[in-house]
Amino acid sequence: MSSEQSNHPTSGTRLFARGSWPEASRIADVLRRETVGGIILFVAAAAALIWANSPWSAAYDRLSNVTIGPESLHLNLTLATWAADGLLAVFFFVVGLELKREFVAGDLRNPAKAALPVVAAVGGMVVPALIFVGVQVAAGSADTVRGWAVPTATDIAFAVAVLAVLGSHLPLALRTFLLTLAVVDDLLAITVIAVFYTETLNLGPLLLALIPGGLYALAVRRGVGQLWILLPLGAVTWAFVHASGVHATIAGVVLGFTVPVIGKHAATERLEHLARPVSAGLAIPVFAFFAAGVTISDIGFTEALREPVTLGVLAGLVLGKPIGVLGTTYLLARFTRARLDDDLAWRDVLGVSMLAGIGFTVSLLIGELAFGAGTTYGTEVKIGVLCGSLASALLAATVLLSRNATYRRIAELEARDDDRDGVPDVYQRRDPDRGPTETG
Repeated sequence: MSSEQSNHPTSGTRLFARGSWPEASRIADVLRRETVGGIILFVAAAAALIWANSPWSAAYDRLSNVTIGPESLHLNLTLATWAADGLLAVFFFVVGLELKREFVAGDLRNPAKAALPVVAAVGGMVVPALIFVGVQVAAGSADTVRGWAVPTATDIAFAVAVLAVLGSHLPLALRTFLLTLAVVDDLLAITVIAVFYTETLNLGPLLLALIPGGLYALAVRRGVGQLWILLPLGAVTWAFVHASGVHATIAGVVLGFTVPVIGKHAATERLEHLARPVSAGLAIPVFAFFAAGVTISDIGFTEALREPVTLGVLAGLVLGKPIGVLGTTYLLARFTRARLDDDLAWRDVLGVSMLAGIGFTVSLLIGELAFGAGTTYGTEVKIGVLCGSLASALLAATVLLSRNATYRRIAELEARDDDRDGVPDVYQRRDPDRGPTETG
């Protein structure tokens, strides 16, 4: 986001300007940093696990099941459901804004440039799903096949945060590859949630959602920036979608897609600038807090690791994601004219493909939709997602730290100027697989 956009909020958002609430503005700026969002997410999940396995675990369960909201509107939901259906809609709104920007003005606008990460995202979804189904069928557990989509999602917040921490010298093209892959992955996950995990569909509320949703789209396209207009329209749209039976987070994606990217009334960057701190600092951590709190003693950790659901999720994330992402990328580059960016090596892609196995937020959401939050299968999903995401992060770290060290040595050699004449003594040809090569 440009500094001009950051310092000149439009009408209706002046509360967030630097001059009015400086502390709030500074906190929001911190929350927009990728590493900070990932750290908060990790802390929230760790806090939930510790509390759920402490002597006070019953208090955690009671808190999760506290019911609030107007019963007359069928919105008397538990706090855990509000986190999954309500707050997470903010996260999906940001995802919708990112998707719209990428399709209109980003890497996904150029088919040739987007081909590799797009196909990688598809492969990274198909292979884990096949592995999960294969594990269930081999174990004779046909009733758990409906969780096939759990290991297919990549958590943008976690994956990008890990890459930011590990990759001080990694090529920018690697981050672009990961972001494009994760954005397409989210689009596929959204489609899966809408198509495969909508059990009942009430057309009446869904049609009614078109009214406030249409007014929201009209407002942003006419340049209306007042939050007191946009927020109520968005909330009513969400409520009708929730009542229709479609998972309410889909409303966030649709609203994000209505925001114009280019032209006089372009507002994606401004709205993302406002929504991202809420998403990173509140929506995702609160969801993680209520979703990750599995009481291990209720099922037995060792026993859970032998269950088909846990094994399927683990294998899908740790093995399926790298095989799907790296394998489809290699095949496309091998048999078509698509090519990796000149700054990347295949070991870089291997590291990112392992990083794609971090499936935390959306995987936990799909697990709840498939099996329910309080069921035995639901608990097995949580254990599989937590262990699989952690294992994927550690494996990716081993590869990416090695690659980062290689790129750091290249940068240091390229910058050497022992005779202090202002011209580097050694010109490097970047060949990451072989290391720095002196060419003059």
